[in-house]
Amino acid sequence: MKFSPAAQAKFEEIVARYPVRRAAIMPTLWLVQQELGWISPEAIEYVAQLLGLSPAFVGGVASFYTMYYKQPMGRFHVQVCTNLSCRLRGSDDIVDCLREKLKVDLGETTADMKFSLSEVECLGSCGTAPMMQVNDDFWENLTPARTLEILERLEREGK
Repeated sequence: MKFSPAAQAKFEEIVARYPVRRAAIMPTLWLVQQELGWISPEAIEYVAQLLGLSPAFVGGVASFYTMYYKQPMGRFHVQVCTNLSCRLRGSDDIVDCLREKLKVDLGETTADMKFSLSEVECLGSCGTAPMMQVNDDFWENLTPARTLEILERLEREGK
């Protein structure tokens, strides 16, 4: 693995912001994920080399934070909040609807690599539960019907 020229330039900007290279680990992992779509074992080795750290240390950081994907993800990463507020307002119905429509379980990706489905502990929108995040967009006050409409829109956009 090697950064593209644009990503390499961004990496140099990131490292310049910190007094020690080690401190740039999280934004560097984020940059790798933007470049590759996930944090592969090769990417962990690469980041370790770039920052002068052990692969075990970099892997530990990458595995601790759920924002770093440890496997290839679909074009649309659907994350459903299943914390108490969302669960009390119907998030289980939203998860069931998504499982049925996408034909995948939580933690899986559709065969066409279009959708990945995950549950998350909290997305900080308890007053508008149930809710999900698709990539960087929040969808609140969901019903199964509205969830299906959103999926259909995403399918159209993703073609």
